[in-house]
Amino acid sequence: MGASLPSGRRGRSGRGSGGGRSPMAEINVTPLVDVMLVLLIIFMVTAPLLVAGVPIKLPQSRAKALDQDSKPVTLSIDGKGQVFLDEAPVSDDDLPQRFAELRQQLDPETQLFLRADAGLEYGRVMRIMGELNRAGLNKVALVTTGLGQTSDSPPASAGSGEKP
Repeated sequence: MGASLPSGRRGRSGRGSGGGRSPMAEINVTPLVDVMLVLLIIFMVTAPLLVAGVPIKLPQSRAKALDQDSKPVTLSIDGKGQVFLDEAPVSDDDLPQRFAELRQQLDPETQLFLRADAGLEYGRVMRIMGELNRAGLNKVALVTTGLGQTSDSPPASAGSGEKP
């Protein structure tokens, strides 16, 4: 009679004796891919919200970018003509007072960045620049986007426009 193996010693897989399961050496990457895709979607949705606070369609220019050491003071004029100092709205009546206060706070060599919507009339921008000059804020850089860039992307260049 032939020798028969006791049941349970050799499993169906033929992995050898011992009867226990051996650890699985494969890593299931499906949960990792799922988590990475969810994170990618979250970052794609939130990234456009992290750009500058005042939505402005900047004009395009071939000027090269200015060197920036610290966060500049930004004056923005949106498509409706509303003026913002950094991200705080400023009424037309308060402009002279706010510009005078800003002049007191800033170093004379500090450059002010002026972002104006491309659809604004030239006279509106010049009235704001006149108020800046009257307050003694003469180092003004006009912020534009590079040619071929959209205004949704961060400003690529700023043309230095120091007024007399």
